[in-house]
Amino acid sequence: MFRFANIEYLWLLVLVPFLIVSYEFLRKRKKKQLQEFGDEELIAQLMPNVSHYRPSVKFYLLMLAFVALVFALARPQNGMKEQTIKRQGIEVMVALDVSNSMLAEDIAPSRLDKAKQVLSKLIDQMVDDKVGLVVFAGDAYIQLPITCDYVSAKMFLNKITPDVIATQGTAIGAAINTSIRAFGAEQSEASRAIILITDGENHEDDAIGAAQRAKELGIKCYVMGIGKPEGSPIPVSYGSNDFRRDRAGNVVVSKLNEEMCQQIAQVSNGLYVRCDNSNTALKTLEKELNKLATSEFETTIYAEYNEQYQSFVFIALLLLLIDAFLFSRKNKSLSRINIFKERQV
Repeated sequence: MFRFANIEYLWLLVLVPFLIVSYEFLRKRKKKQLQEFGDEELIAQLMPNVSHYRPSVKFYLLMLAFVALVFALARPQNGMKEQTIKRQGIEVMVALDVSNSMLAEDIAPSRLDKAKQVLSKLIDQMVDDKVGLVVFAGDAYIQLPITCDYVSAKMFLNKITPDVIATQGTAIGAAINTSIRAFGAEQSEASRAIILITDGENHEDDAIGAAQRAKELGIKCYVMGIGKPEGSPIPVSYGSNDFRRDRAGNVVVSKLNEEMCQQIAQVSNGLYVRCDNSNTALKTLEKELNKLATSEFETTIYAEYNEQYQSFVFIALLLLLIDAFLFSRKNKSLSRINIFKERQV
């Protein structure tokens, strides 16, 4: 993984085009002034040591050195340094509903945005646990395999929109089955849990049967219902004032199906909580996860980032060194030297 540790320094690169434009403007104005002063050939004879190209070469060498130093200040890094460590925690797969109904705004700012906020806070509280991410609508997909890389988990989470799945619907059963497969075939002594975040409008499959299968495998389903039972219209897109309508032209109202959510949690020996505009659901969920038994397991992580700024510092110093030895004017002594001239015998 490549990144800049101090990415804010890259804003200094905005100065480069401004400096180049300013330099070229001054150079052309100076040339025009010389042309107005007299004949160019005569002026060239009066100033034999003046070079027309060396000042430009020196300027652009300085610009390249400046760019290299900016990149060095931004501290480019990559994550190739791996380390295998032992952790003691639980394994959690999050199944997030991304169907169009999650755009409803009965929970501010929207059901989906609120769900992402809750998950982000939940990941921040994790220390030694493994977490993975499944997204579902009319079908379910593994967005992030189970991992201890919380930075990647939050990065994938932030990019989720209803557009990540073309097939619309709410296939909760597929989401649970996909989450079960994402744990892997190997048995684990660590407790396994599925956190299902949905409005409960299951129209596609047997969600209860999938929850029963999870229970048989020792996996608990914690269901977070998001939305309100009285429902809310579904915006056509984020921030839209237009709402989705059925074939008859009536505005579609999406309601939280608490009965479905409660059944899934009950069948799998899990827990159902309703998410509102407070943090009550998050605290309840954290408390339940802390009750689960932990187990020790090995995992490979990027323990440190390898610093890459040294190369840019070397390039900058080399360019500055060249600039220091390159004179703005022609050197009369050096110009007399001709190493290719044949000696007279």
